[in-house]
Amino acid sequence: MSPAADDAAPTVDVEITVDVAGRRRTAVSCVPDGPAPATGWPVVLAFHGGQSHPRQMRGFSGLDDLAAAGAAVVVYPAGTGSREGVLTWNGGNCCGEAFQSATADVQFVDALLDRLIGRLPVDPRRIHATGMSNGAMMAYRVGAELAERIASIAPVAGPLALARIAPSRPVPVLHFHGSLDQFTPLEGGVGRRSVTGTHHRGIVAGLLDWVRANGLDPEAVRTSIPATDAGITIERIAWGSPAEAEVVLYRIDGAGHTWPGRVPDSFYLGTSAVGFPANPLILDFFQRHPLPG
Repeated sequence: MSPAADDAAPTVDVEITVDVAGRRRTAVSCVPDGPAPATGWPVVLAFHGGQSHPRQMRGFSGLDDLAAAGAAVVVYPAGTGSREGVLTWNGGNCCGEAFQSATADVQFVDALLDRLIGRLPVDPRRIHATGMSNGAMMAYRVGAELAERIASIAPVAGPLALARIAPSRPVPVLHFHGSLDQFTPLEGGVGRRSVTGTHHRGIVAGLLDWVRANGLDPEAVRTSIPATDAGITIERIAWGSPAEAEVVLYRIDGAGHTWPGRVPDSFYLGTSAVGFPANPLILDFFQRHPLPG
């Protein structure tokens, strides 16, 4: 079930701080302004892109709509950096200051979840992660290294940046990527507009690591998805079924380094599939995949 604009309700921002590895770390939570479900609200961790910050991620992704519809608490953690608002994540082999200084970002997320559960009525079995670009890498990393807490992940426009993964349980994965992404190329390598010069893994190569880790049939099912944007075609590539820890890729031919369904805030990012909103698909995927138990 996806949120509708007519169902939008007020939200409340709750700032959360934790001290981790000698740093004070912060996150802002967008919380539905109303009574929580009996089991608590689901949680969506939303990691901003590299050289960005939580406020920009809120506008870029439109994920506040999930909280406004009463569907989830959306948490926007802040990365680290020496310049205000120019923050990165240690996603594995990327990016920037966070990678170079081996920032304890997984430890931060673990502590953040403890604090979040202590402050808000949330459902510990329904904690999920998404992110954009370097934030997508971070979503992959917490999925791999905090699999006992992260029910499922939905990275957007960023590859798996870990050389190997060994999650403690199968983790469902939903990924969105444009074929014309010049920052984190679909086929891997160094993007033409790369800021860090990182050599990225190909998207499918990373997803196949999850297919193996989740014990899925390596034969994918391919489905064409109707597209309304000029110059855009979409293919859904799926390993496994919704009853399993499925791995799904939406390959968006003609799109750039963008969030599907949203107009990008810079033309340098390329074309977006505005008529193909990712957020309802992300929400539906998360709703299908709570932690087992």
